[in-house]
Amino acid sequence: MWQTISNFFTAATFLELFLILLSKTIEVAIGTLRTILINKGYRRVGVILSFFEVLLWVFVASRVIMGITDAPIKGVIYSLGFAIGVYAGSLLENYLAFGKVLIHVICEKKHGPSITAMIRSKGFGVTTMDAHGKDSDKCILMIFANRKGKESIVKMIQESNPQAMIVANEVSVLTGGYITPWRRIGK
Repeated sequence: MWQTISNFFTAATFLELFLILLSKTIEVAIGTLRTILINKGYRRVGVILSFFEVLLWVFVASRVIMGITDAPIKGVIYSLGFAIGVYAGSLLENYLAFGKVLIHVICEKKHGPSITAMIRSKGFGVTTMDAHGKDSDKCILMIFANRKGKESIVKMIQESNPQAMIVANEVSVLTGGYITPWRRIGK
């Protein structure tokens, strides 16, 4: 029994197992990123990533499948690489933050003009609307921005008016309106 367990863990070299883990992690991270990018409309980048994803898959999967009977640990490492790759891909996409967001701000009417002026001074377009809340008149601000800079906008608003309600949604279609040229470069 101990011999079987020992063979399970030592049938492949550490270097080979490490390369399988690393390659599978990179492959799946690329695949996760590719899927997200294609869904957001970045098809060219997605197509390029798909080439490298499949290239890695062919070589890694064939290496594992050819040696699975001699070293079943390769299958376990391959699966572990898949799981780590999904996590790494989602972290990578979150760091790169492709796409646009629509930030809605609902605040007291008296705070609306000062928040609007502050956001516009930073180069963002803002659309304002008058609204009526449960207890008072409100101002609704709509700001289109890159997802990458969303946190700084939200922080500015919170520092200016901590009571403001802020909602951010991802945008899939955006045409027309005021979008500075350097913000259009994203796609």
